[in-house]
Amino acid sequence: MDTVKIFWDPAGVQLDYLGKKKISGTPADGDTPYIRTPIRMLGIDTPETNYPTIGSPANSDGRLTELANLLKTRNYNVDDGWIDFILPKLETTTAGTLQKQQGEDAKVFFKQLLDARLTKPNGTKRSLYIKSADEHFDSYGRLLAYIAPQYKKEELATMTVEQRATFNYDMIKSGWAAPILIYPNLPKNSDLRLARTACKNAVENKLGAWNDDNMLTGYEWRMCIKLHRAIKKLTGTKTYVRERDWVSRYCLDMTTQKVYYPQEYYKVQPYNRIFIWADDIREAVANLNLESE
Repeated sequence: MDTVKIFWDPAGVQLDYLGKKKISGTPADGDTPYIRTPIRMLGIDTPETNYPTIGSPANSDGRLTELANLLKTRNYNVDDGWIDFILPKLETTTAGTLQKQQGEDAKVFFKQLLDARLTKPNGTKRSLYIKSADEHFDSYGRLLAYIAPQYKKEELATMTVEQRATFNYDMIKSGWAAPILIYPNLPKNSDLRLARTACKNAVENKLGAWNDDNMLTGYEWRMCIKLHRAIKKLTGTKTYVRERDWVSRYCLDMTTQKVYYPQEYYKVQPYNRIFIWADDIREAVANLNLESE
């Protein structure tokens, strides 16, 4: 074997938690196969339709009702304000069913949106424009990206900002997606302002999922599932739940520059929230000149 005198051993990226991608279609040439890969649309979060270990969110109705009863004891190290905020949403006894239904409604709307905006006036289909983030893939191997119809330069010159907006923005505008902006993967300032205005309008006018006061955003539903699991794992008389087991992102109010502890995100309006992982909080405070509440 020839001697190699350099060392380079990158970690690489595993493009799926199952480690598999299927070949799709005929290769373009000897070194260009086609694969199909899911895209996780950046900056948005729709209600869930399926979840690992649970399946349909409707299966979580009992767990979330039990969580409500556990939280009412106030025995756990959970913020009282958050408990007051979340209890009415859990005490309906159908929080999981609502999550599932809203997830299905969001999926139907998104399919209709894709069909409408990707169809040209002559009936042919447009290509998809994809812009990925600095972090290209999430932990499930999904491509993190903003997506939009692909337009020609001549078309773009005659279109407004809203007409050429991303599908990510359209979902926020419709009310079927909540913004979930996570530092440092933030859109440019003009897009950030546009998304905030769209979400504020959706919330205030009860569009899409916001039409039901008992709605849980996707990230809130997942948070509650994790909290229930963490509490049920406690043994004996233990009442201390590790915060990182169910909520681990700080929340920044983009209109005041104030940072809130993870359990206090509810103090910030949904359209003003920017989330920051604990590992990034020091950097974010310095870079964005933030203040603690």
